Amino acid sequence: MPAPVPIEVTESQQRELKRIVNAKTSSQRDVFRARIILGLAQGLSHEEIAKEQSVSLLAVGRWRKRFAARGLEGLKDAPGRGRKPRLPAKAVGRVLSLARTRAPHGGPWSVRAMARQTGLSKSSVQRLWSAHQLQPHRVRAFKLSRDLQFEEKFWDVVGLYLDPPDRALVLCCDEKSQCQALERTQPGLPLGQGHIRTQTHDYYRHGTVTLFAALDYLSGKVFAHTAPRHRHQEWLAFLRKIDKEIAPELELHIICDNYATHKHAKVTAWLKRHPRFHLHFIPTSSSWLNLVERFFGEITAKIIRPGSFRSVGALVADIFRFLDHHNLKPKPYRWTADPKRILEKLDRAWEALLEEVYNPVYGTSH
Repeated sequence: MPAPVPIEVTESQQRELKRIVNAKTSSQRDVFRARIILGLAQGLSHEEIAKEQSVSLLAVGRWRKRFAARGLEGLKDAPGRGRKPRLPAKAVGRVLSLARTRAPHGGPWSVRAMARQTGLSKSSVQRLWSAHQLQPHRVRAFKLSRDLQFEEKFWDVVGLYLDPPDRALVLCCDEKSQCQALERTQPGLPLGQGHIRTQTHDYYRHGTVTLFAALDYLSGKVFAHTAPRHRHQEWLAFLRKIDKEIAPELELHIICDNYATHKHAKVTAWLKRHPRFHLHFIPTSSSWLNLVERFFGEITAKIIRPGSFRSVGALVADIFRFLDHHNLKPKPYRWTADPKRILEKLDRAWEALLEEVYNPVYGTSH
């Protein structure tokens, strides 16, 4: 028998075929076809390839002809091949429509509840939800600011992040109130090989404390103060502490929320006597603009929530131990988001919200 004539495979085609064979994400079908063509390019006979790939000679000849006629495109399935969908279009449309409404019992739809309602199997409903990225059981929290000066305040705060003033500190300030000193009723098991750390679900309450914090935007250092309450007196004490600890030649730009304590008459009078303090108020319902919230989230997850404290003093000690460690090598939180894209996203959110108000999905009054 004469030696087989190798088929012509360009360098770029050979690279792509090898990529398909080596890629972990390639389907077995595509790998099988690529190996046939690579074998033919090496001059292997149809019989050798058929034996190596455990296929018929007819299959080898088919993919040789298709590659010779159309190149790499010939190795793909023709459109319309494969099993046809068995679900009626009307049933599919009903599932997608019902998923945006409430179930008869008033809560979100479950796969089984919708299967009973539509007459489809729960597997079919699940596949439709997955294909259309529907998750009726999940809810994502949001809040849009109704501040009439939103954009002005937004640019004021973001401007400090993007272009901090010279010879000044930008301090993101807020208070974390009601930090609870909770003591677990029983000691838990420590982390060990094969099991995670444990703690009881119940606890004793030993009181609360308020944590005042000022995050230096440029350095990441945190100035902190604790107090039993969070009135204007405690806020003033915190401002005095900042004034004392930071060099007097530096201007101080304080980013804070609209809590009444921050705008108290006595606070305003004190600020007039200390002109190096400049307060910048974030828009209402926009705590995400204040980067100290990132720090509060970190200390809550690492210290306050998992801890067990026999007294408020023990909680305060752990808080300042964490702060001292943080300030040894502070890591700043950087503002990286595009402000214009944020405003565009908020505009789309308002449009969607107003559309829901006037055309409610659930048929409830607003």
